[in-house]
Amino acid sequence: MFSAVTFETRGNIGIITLRNPPVNGLSFAVRRALADCVDQALAAPGVEAIVITGSGTMFSAGADIREHGIPPPPDTPVLPNVITQIEDSLRPVVAAIHGTAAGGGLEVALGCHYRLATPNTRLGLPEATLGFVPGAGGTQRLPRLIGAKRALEMIVTGTL
Repeated sequence: MFSAVTFETRGNIGIITLRNPPVNGLSFAVRRALADCVDQALAAPGVEAIVITGSGTMFSAGADIREHGIPPPPDTPVLPNVITQIEDSLRPVVAAIHGTAAGGGLEVALGCHYRLATPNTRLGLPEATLGFVPGAGGTQRLPRLIGAKRALEMIVTGTL
């Protein structure tokens, strides 16, 4: 059976991998599975830290646009709640970013305690180019990490 997100342990590290090709979009199933995998990692004996990463060529391009306008199933957590769950973890959570982290994908990474990125990684909040305001806390977290001026440019222009 295909799993939108997987959890495995390597030594004392829990690894959560987003698996929703081609861009690891944060679909209803991915959000539910990500929340479940965070719970699983926090309950796993011996896990001292958690890494969240994406499969394939990128971390996550954010919302699954195919689901725009479709009501989520009743048990689907909203992205801000999943990010708060990550942020509130008593164990350190690291985002291992490669390729692109955009929109909700970047917001997931911003909710982690630490972020590591490959040299050619592209980051952005492109919702503005679609007429949306980032809605999962990125507009608050990003300025704290990179400063107000750079964050405002990313938020308003939506450029990656």
